[in-house]
Amino acid sequence: MNKTSTKTFFVLFVMLLVSLTTFAQSTIVSGTVTDKQTNEPMPGVSVTIKGKNVGASTDANGKFSFSTTEKPPFILSVSYIGYKSIEQSVSGNAGNLSFQLEESGVVLGQEVVISASRTPERILESPVTIERMGAAQIKEVAAPSFYDAIQNIKGVEMSTQSLTFRSYNTRGFNANGNTRFNQLIDGMDNQAPGLNFSVGNIVGITELDVDNLELLPGASSALYGAGGISGTLLMTSKDPFKYPGASFQFKTGINHVNDDNSKVQPFNQVDARLAKSWNNKFGVKFAFSFLQAKDWYGTNYSNYDRANNAPKAGTRQSDPNYDGVNVYGDEVSQNMRNVNGAVEAQTRAAILAATGGLFNPQTTFNALPAGTPYPTYVNLINTNPAIPAALRPTLLNQYLPFYYASRNPAFLPNQNVSRTGYNEMDLVDYNTKSLKLSGGLYYNITPTVQLIAQANWGTGTSVYTGSDRYSLRNFNIGLYKLELKGEDFYLRAYTTQERSGDSYISSILGSYINEKTTASTSWFPTYIGTYIGAKLGGQTDDQAHALSRANADKDRVAPGSTTFNNYAWQIKNTYISQTDMAKGIYGAKFNDKTNLYHYEGMYNFSRLFDNVVEFQLGASARRFDLNSGGTIFDDLNKTIDINEYGAFGTVGKKFGDIFKLTFAGRYDKSTNFEGRFTPRVTGVLTVAKNQNIRASYQTGYRNPTTQNQYIDLSVGGGSQRLIGGLPEFLNKYSLLTNKPYTEKSYRNASAGTGTLEQYTFDPRGVRPESVTSYELGYKGLIGSNFMIDLYGYMSTFKDFITGINVYQNNSGSFVKFGVPVNADGKVKTYGGALGLDYLAGKYNISGNVSYNKIGDLPADYVNDFNTPTIRYNLGLGNREVFKNFGFNVNYRWQDKFNWMSSFAGGEVPAFGTVDAQVNLKVPSVNSIIKVGGSNILNKYYFTSYGNPEVGAMYYVSLAFNP
Repeated sequence: MNKTSTKTFFVLFVMLLVSLTTFAQSTIVSGTVTDKQTNEPMPGVSVTIKGKNVGASTDANGKFSFSTTEKPPFILSVSYIGYKSIEQSVSGNAGNLSFQLEESGVVLGQEVVISASRTPERILESPVTIERMGAAQIKEVAAPSFYDAIQNIKGVEMSTQSLTFRSYNTRGFNANGNTRFNQLIDGMDNQAPGLNFSVGNIVGITELDVDNLELLPGASSALYGAGGISGTLLMTSKDPFKYPGASFQFKTGINHVNDDNSKVQPFNQVDARLAKSWNNKFGVKFAFSFLQAKDWYGTNYSNYDRANNAPKAGTRQSDPNYDGVNVYGDEVSQNMRNVNGAVEAQTRAAILAATGGLFNPQTTFNALPAGTPYPTYVNLINTNPAIPAALRPTLLNQYLPFYYASRNPAFLPNQNVSRTGYNEMDLVDYNTKSLKLSGGLYYNITPTVQLIAQANWGTGTSVYTGSDRYSLRNFNIGLYKLELKGEDFYLRAYTTQERSGDSYISSILGSYINEKTTASTSWFPTYIGTYIGAKLGGQTDDQAHALSRANADKDRVAPGSTTFNNYAWQIKNTYISQTDMAKGIYGAKFNDKTNLYHYEGMYNFSRLFDNVVEFQLGASARRFDLNSGGTIFDDLNKTIDINEYGAFGTVGKKFGDIFKLTFAGRYDKSTNFEGRFTPRVTGVLTVAKNQNIRASYQTGYRNPTTQNQYIDLSVGGGSQRLIGGLPEFLNKYSLLTNKPYTEKSYRNASAGTGTLEQYTFDPRGVRPESVTSYELGYKGLIGSNFMIDLYGYMSTFKDFITGINVYQNNSGSFVKFGVPVNADGKVKTYGGALGLDYLAGKYNISGNVSYNKIGDLPADYVNDFNTPTIRYNLGLGNREVFKNFGFNVNYRWQDKFNWMSSFAGGEVPAFGTVDAQVNLKVPSVNSIIKVGGSNILNKYYFTSYGNPEVGAMYYVSLAFNP
């Protein structure tokens, strides 16, 4: 990888040096742009030479001026959000030009997209399904941010884990941290390298700097490499040459309205952007965004059965083994009879040691017949001269209750009891903050070649759901890029730097607060001993359990107390790898400083073939540098790097104006896995003007994530160890030789309702999963005001990566492991979607519906399709109902479905929600005032089981030069 890096930067330097020696005479292009209806000058209008990185934007007086080495004739493109673009040929004098722009309202089907084929094409002619949100739509979204509004796009599903952490997906297998969905910002993969998924928009484009976004549903590995088998989102920021000037936005509002857990809370957001260019040669921009709010609360207190991965009946008061979904520390659980047997054996061994092996109480008591009443044992202890008087209190109070329960199994229930946990609200930091900074330096080496140095950095406090609920405090990610690009090529190098800050695992925090108060080695014997005493005293089972918990919890620290806060502070600021229970050191903090280094390039040879065929070649290389200090990965005492390499090519041919056929393919190789080839074949048939039928065969794959490969982490309050699925971990924990038992059989055996069943791991370990997908679609424009987009798909997944829980017997003590594995057999999914857009005068009426279904499942496969069968959106908007006043409203509904993840699973009820906004434009100061809200009816809902309920957010915003 170091050689690759050196070569990449060397090429960049040489090309820059050569281009700087080029000299050409300049032509001055200047003029004025006005509004056709009012004749008022228009600031901020983009004026560029078509196909070149040359141009300028108009100033406050509507004037523009720039120099170019291009000789007339050339075509000027004049564009502004919400107005019809103009293209005008300039063949003579390029000075004192005059343009008038006319408001366009909404134009259907004329957008140009790039990501579907890696080359510009009309969206109507895209060979695969693609969705786009342009700058005008972004300005008018009703949701609090453009990123929130992505969920209204056709076929998109979303998991809301917190206010600033949303995971998107398409076509099934939605997930909290979605490793099957790629997200790119200006060509940079903004996944957190240690997590392998994008952390929402915590680091990303600010609202004032986003130019457009394009979404590719389904597999896209043939063009974009590993991952993205459930979709790829590409976001593009604004170019300072096309969007110069200063922009500012202030947004304020409230949430937690009618929330039983909180009073109404404020939220505030400030955005700013500055961009400037000089002589069409040098450009610079800077963007800033800061948000502060109170996060949504995780308050699902349903009792959860981890054996069957499903909710169960009961509360803390009614179920001794209660395990609340958003309650942490109660994952620690032990079987009452097992604890009793252990205490009896330990006490007996202590008595034997104290008497020099002369007195074995078990032998003495076994002389009495089975069924002997308890008082008889008491009398024996008090009257038997063979028992030393000094030993009698120990026998009566510390040994006999446990012996009696062991001798009379029916006396003690064969069930588990759990420790008393703490609610998530008492453990997690809900003071959400998000700070995003980005900047770029742009140099136009020639009219068609541009050099870019770009940085995006974000930090914040949020909550995300993985196999646990992780409190991300002062978490930050930086993306740093150097890119050289032209009309037909680009060379790009970037790095993603992840820093976990003060982040910690909530369940470990809850569990370790319990341990610092009363160790489990004392808590459970106290519980069992109290229970036996209560039953001997004639108490009912419920009364005995209540007395037992009260006694065992007598030293429990109350949430919010000084002692609680001190314990929490110590644990949150101690790394997991520093935990030493023998010394009373407990840590829940993880220390992730994982980095990603990526290099790629592409050349489009189409011009060399006079555009008779389209031909592109590209290659990429990347390295994951894992660095968690043993708090996530098995890297405490060793270095772990993962190298990946790939190359791709596309060739396309258009047969007249009727049919276009394209072949694409990519080969990728990763350190731990064999190389693989992913092909794609697409065809577009034009059946009439602006009406096209598309068909595609696509393949995709994803490597097991960095955590799938190398994680070695205790979760669930220490009740489970997550390990990587590579053979080295199966060998490290002897899971191939000391075979573990399935979770279901272990639970049944513990309850006395079944026998243990072994689980056999594949010695090859976890491997990449793949998908093959077929799609048939139609996109057409009927007249100029009605557009239809319809598609159906069918996908087949192989070696689907899932997870399994097993129990290994280590010298009589069972240890629970969570291990990623590949599902046997194939998983098939199918579905489709329909989108309609209709222009009725200035009104834009839209609607879309999607259908997704999973087929028959392999045996023992845990269904984590996590997608509603039916989902639809309805929208109505008008940019100008009357002068300068517009609105937008969107209704979203989805069917109920079952959610399953490594954290929790259960039913997600059906829900519908309304987002709406009204806006007033103030042209005199180039500003817009917006009043709106998401979920304005304030019907609380949740998108995935175990995540918080989401209520309304109401806001008002003022934006200058948005």
